[in-house]
Amino acid sequence: MNKILGNKTAITLFIAPSLILFGGIIFYSIVMSFRYSLLDWNGFGEGVFAGFGNYIKMFQDKVFLRSAANSLLLGVITLFTQLPLALLLALILTSGVKGEGFFRTVFFIPMTLSSVVIGQLWLKIYNPNYGILNSVLGALGLTSLQRNWLGDVNTALLSAFVPIIWQNVGYHMLLFYTSIKSISQEVVEAAKLDGATGLTSAFYIKIPLIKPMIRTCAIFVIIGSMKAFDMIYVLTNGGPVHMTEVPSSLMFSSIFNLNKYGYGSAISIFIVAECILMAVALQKLFRVKDSAI
Repeated sequence: MNKILGNKTAITLFIAPSLILFGGIIFYSIVMSFRYSLLDWNGFGEGVFAGFGNYIKMFQDKVFLRSAANSLLLGVITLFTQLPLALLLALILTSGVKGEGFFRTVFFIPMTLSSVVIGQLWLKIYNPNYGILNSVLGALGLTSLQRNWLGDVNTALLSAFVPIIWQNVGYHMLLFYTSIKSISQEVVEAAKLDGATGLTSAFYIKIPLIKPMIRTCAIFVIIGSMKAFDMIYVLTNGGPVHMTEVPSSLMFSSIFNLNKYGYGSAISIFIVAECILMAVALQKLFRVKDSAI
């Protein structure tokens, strides 16, 4: 008992410095952001106390409301496209396909690259003059479909979402792949003896057993969509005419381009609160489903 207690104490002592440091930095940042959000401040000199004026202005701002709607739309699209695709790839790779290790690595490569690199790559793909997308459409005789994908208000938003989904599919695929691989082979073999085919085994054995990982990935996807920034910034910087704006990009432009530190800080607090509320709501939703089953 003393040995176990000693191990726990040692673990606590090793973890505590980093936990206190990073936890303190995060907590301090949130507190200071909330303080700045109560000010009408341009980043220089003394700010003027504005109370919750920045928050009222935020929810009256059509650009902000559009950005919040865009982040929610991104969450819904990625939830119903990225996760099913990642799960399908994981099921295929764990079914004994040849070159399993090779394909696993290839699918994961985009996740190892910087979002700036991925963004620059897709900027070349979408380029209206020499981009591969318009070139392929032209070669197929579909010139009527050619357009400035990131400059057209009708296509910019979904075009900006595609690279985000593409980059992260491999990450969730690897999580699903690892979870499926951890399933006892005795269970899989028993299902085969009972006549379960690959498709039946996937739907009635593998997927039910990796539900905890599916739920975790769902939370990752939704929270990631709420705080998406880097890819949007590289591809469109919120344009054209704020059609691809998300809260993080609007916060960045408000603080660093318009010197509206108080307003930008209010948006940052909204992002933090939104992520926390979504995480709690999803956890409760999963618990309700579990109790109903």
